[in-house]
Amino acid sequence: MNAIKKIAARACAISAGVVFYSQSAWALLPIEHWVEPSGAQVWLVQSPALPMVDVQIDFDAGSRRDPARQAGLASAAATMITKGVRAVGDAPAIDENALGEAWADLGASFGAGADSDALSFSLRSLTDPPLLARAAQLASRQIGQPAWPQDIWQRERARWSAAIRESDTRPGTVAGKAFAKAVYGSHPYGQRATAETLSRIEVAELRAYAQRHVQACRARVSIVGAVSRPQAKTLVSTLLAHLPSGAPCTAPPAVPAVQPLAKAEEIKIPFQSAQAYVLVGQPGFKRSDPDFLALLVGNHILGGGGFTSRLTEEVREKRGLSYSVYSQFAPGLNAGAFSVSLQTRPDQAAEALKVSRAVLERFVAQGPTENELKAAKDNLIGGFALRIDSNRKLLGNVVNIATNDLPLDYLEGWTDRVAALTVADVRAAMARKLQPERMVTVVLGAQP
Repeated sequence: MNAIKKIAARACAISAGVVFYSQSAWALLPIEHWVEPSGAQVWLVQSPALPMVDVQIDFDAGSRRDPARQAGLASAAATMITKGVRAVGDAPAIDENALGEAWADLGASFGAGADSDALSFSLRSLTDPPLLARAAQLASRQIGQPAWPQDIWQRERARWSAAIRESDTRPGTVAGKAFAKAVYGSHPYGQRATAETLSRIEVAELRAYAQRHVQACRARVSIVGAVSRPQAKTLVSTLLAHLPSGAPCTAPPAVPAVQPLAKAEEIKIPFQSAQAYVLVGQPGFKRSDPDFLALLVGNHILGGGGFTSRLTEEVREKRGLSYSVYSQFAPGLNAGAFSVSLQTRPDQAAEALKVSRAVLERFVAQGPTENELKAAKDNLIGGFALRIDSNRKLLGNVVNIATNDLPLDYLEGWTDRVAALTVADVRAAMARKLQPERMVTVVLGAQP
């Protein structure tokens, strides 16, 4: 234990000394990619500045693969994978409390979670060989030998169901759920776990879900840290050692595309609230869309750039209709939503909506000015180094490349591609993706 503490202390000292590690150097760290004999794909960035490694393992097993009647299945499976390990051969069972102690003793961390697109495992450890080997072995057991304790699932399901019921009393939750349902229709992106859908999930379904989706051949492993390629290969082999392998690995069935909206729809929800909630939007685009950077810049100008955006200028600064108004795209493996969101006084909701729509329509039709484009590009390019100034942030970018099959040099050319964008590029991209005349509008808690 003392040895672990000494190593951890040394790592912290080193970290303090490299906070201002050359930012340009981060961008130049090459990304290596290969396929393991198991079929697992690996993306590696060798970052030797710290004696640490960050790993994320992703499977195409997010909530978009939940059956509608069992919405929440992916998140439930991820939760339960962290709640204990079963006994296998000479390896003893480990309950959730003992797992917490084991990770604390190692000075490492392990987690599991699910979002719309992926079920993911994360590991962070010092790279001291004995410690890393033990951390990888423990993580491997959690990934491939979960215990699925019935009593723990009953506890977690009750807690989650209670949290959902409480959340459903909040105006933001009610508005958000109505918006998602209207934008996505029957597509899985619009599904939300409820107490009823959770009641249909039993341990047998959790186990079957993991067995079906969490297979070595389907793993996408992203690694950033002070490990060589041979060390990374050993690490991956250990982490995936207890997963099914050898059988034919078939691709999961395709998830249907998000359908475009046929017409505009306005949903008014009565609600006693101090603030009215307004949401306007539609399906957007996939993260792999070639227009991504043009849309990133365009949205920065429209409503994603904070106090410098058009929406903020027109809705907040000129008219005082809302403290915060913003726009965003949420692209994924399927077309995520575009949305304009604001809160305002109930008696101002109609005016705030009118102004926001006018700003959006004008921007889609005309695009940005040259000055707006220059300011947005300067801000995004100037802030690029902050996107990759730590191993953890860099890992997030590598995961993005791995998940969306982006080129290995994607980060290296990012600033140049942003700098090359023109007003015409941004205007055309926004016009291709957005149809203000067919958007969904949700207004909750408005007063005449």
